[in-house]
Formats: sequence, C-alpha cells, structure tokens
Amino acid sequence: MKINSHYTDLSTHYLFHDIDLRVKEYLAHHPDEHLLRMGVGDVTRPLPRVIVEAMSSAAEELAHEDTFRGYGPENGYEWLQQCIIDHDFKPRGIEFQPNEIFIGEGAGSDLGNLSELFASDNTVAIPDPTYPAYVDANMMAGRKIVLLPCLKENNFVPERPEEKVDIIYLCFPNNPTGAVLTHEQLRLWVDYARNNHSIIIFDAAYEAYISSPDTPHSIYEIEGAKEVAVEVHSFSKSAGFTSVRCGYTVVPYDTGLQAMWMRRQCTKYNGTAYVSQRAAQATYTPEGRAAVITNVAYYLQTARMIREGLQEAGLQVFGGINAPYIWCATPNGMGSWDFFDLLLNRCKTTCTPGVGFGPSGEGYVRFSAFSRRDDVLRALERIHTDLSL
Repeated sequence: MKINSHYTDLSTHYLFHDIDLRVKEYLAHHPDEHLLRMGVGDVTRPLPRVIVEAMSSAAEELAHEDTFRGYGPENGYEWLQQCIIDHDFKPRGIEFQPNEIFIGEGAGSDLGNLSELFASDNTVAIPDPTYPAYVDANMMAGRKIVLLPCLKENNFVPERPEEKVDIIYLCFPNNPTGAVLTHEQLRLWVDYARNNHSIIIFDAAYEAYISSPDTPHSIYEIEGAKEVAVEVHSFSKSAGFTSVRCGYTVVPYDTGLQAMWMRRQCTKYNGTAYVSQRAAQATYTPEGRAAVITNVAYYLQTARMIREGLQEAGLQVFGGINAPYIWCATPNGMGSWDFFDLLLNRCKTTCTPGVGFGPSGEGYVRFSAFSRRDDVLRALERIHTDLSL
C-alpha cells in the first residue's frame, strides 16, 4: 500500500485549528473571560422562518408512504434548478439548461472536488491571499501552483500571469480581502482564459453582498464566459445554511466539462438531501427573498460598523463594502499572528491572521461581520480604549 505522497506537502497546521488552539490555551489561563469572536466566518443569525417551515414540511413528507422519497437525482431536483435559473440568471440575461446546474452540499465541497476533473500536470493560478482550500486541493493532486499576489498596491486584484496557466481560481467578492472586480477587469480574465484554453473556477459565494453597480454578480455576464468558466454558489452566507448544507455549481455545456462532472457526481455523490433542497427552494419565494435581503443587510451594516470602528481606532482597513469581511493592516509592521495575540490578550477579541490565507496576507488580519452585534460593539470599544497604537 502506498499513500498519496502529495498529502505530506500540506502544512500540518490548519489556520482555524491553530486559532482554536490559541484560544483554548488563553481560556485555560483565563477561564472567566468572555472572548469577543470576530474571526471565523460562520453566520450568527437564525434561519428565516420560511426556510424552517419548508424543511419541516419536507421532513413530514418523508414520514408518509405516498410522499416518501429515496435517492434524488445526483445533480438535483429540476424544480430547484429551474428556480435558480429563473431568479439568479434570467434577470441578468443569462440562459442555462437545468442539467447545467448541479445542486451540491455547499461551495466548499465542490471547490475541492472540481479539481478531480483535471490532470495533475496542469498549472494552477491562485490569488494570494486566498481561501485555503484552493491551494490545498491542488497540492493534494501534485499540481504546480502559481500564486498571484493581491496587495494594497494593486487594490487586492490579481494581475494576469505572464506564463500560461491551465486553471484559474477567482473569488469575488473576495475572501479574505473584500475586494471586487469591475466588468472590465473580469472581462480581461475571460479573454485570457479563452486565448490560453484555460478554465476559470469562479467562487461566487458572496455574490449576495454586492452593492456597487459596476460589479458583476456572475462571471457569465461577460461574453464568452460559458466557454471557459465554472461558477460555484452557496446558500450559507446569504441564507444561513452553514448547518443545512446546500449550494450549487454551474457547469455549462460549452466548457466541455458538463458530462465529466455529471459522471463524477453519479459515481461519488448520491445527491443533496431532499429537505435541504426544499429549504433552498424556499429562499426564492417572496418571503424567502425578503428574509435573505434582511440578513445580508444586517451583516453589511455590521461590516460597516467594524470598518468605521477600526478606522476610528487608527487602523487602516479595506473591504467591508461589497463583502462581509474587513481586511485590516497590522500596525507598525507587526506580524499577523503577533497582532492576533495582542488583540487576544489585551482586548479579549479574536480575528483571523492574514498570513493563514497565504504569504501575501502577512501584515494583515481579517475581521468577520458574521459576528454577534453586541460582541462587535464591545470589541470595538475595547480596541479603541485598550489598544495603544
């Protein structure tokens, strides 16, 4: 028996596990402290009632012989696929067939599993800093990775690589920096992919947070993108599905990957739970859409509060306008983990060290608007009064 040796190339340290260890060590020495958590991107508002009722009704169906369902279609029920097409794409002039929409258990899984479609000798371009799963999934496959620095000097928007790459990961609105692309900036990437016969994996998990008029909600708003792009969506950050688990991935026929992905799903995935798909369908009802808009507005308001509060404390911040994340430069050249420890010990507040998202994240930390509002207000007060810059 031989193991996949590429796993040994992965760091033994996982960002959020390391944060958890430091927090546990702190609490072991300060058991009575109440930490104010502004790091992990887990939603804090409860599920909207219309979604809970849809799940309850679906669960009740499974208790009766005439409405019981077993395995569903591997790529999802057509009634949900059509909802997605009608609400997320048709209003933007984008047409798809139901079989181009694949319902899954969440964006994270599909973002990792999509790498199975590609040979191990492909070269992959990944913005830096970035969601760690992009790098890890491709390291597991032994691919060459080209990091594209996203710095203050380029407004955290990656430059197109000079060398030819085969696979490109893009996430906009961006996690962790909160940056967005204009239509023209995204068009340059689509043109690059078409000219180089590359594929773009576009992570649109935070699309619901877009408020700027020149920011595309989908890569398919760009002409030719159906030939070169796969787009991944999530219900977690907009509708609170972090425990429900449901998302969808668009694999257009024009990419030449639709049949491969369908074959992969038929072999390795028995379909998303019926209850979760009914919950997702409920987000497209008038009540569901209103609830999602309310949730997103709440988190964007929290992001604004964090952004303005950190600025008042003398810190330089980015993002937090079209995204639920605030990217904060550490003061006085301090390292990411050093500033994390300073906030933890002096302000009893947690964030996420930017270097955990990649080398270009050194010198930054990420604050998450997916935090309890009372904790945010108290944390900002502590930072303002207890942090001497």
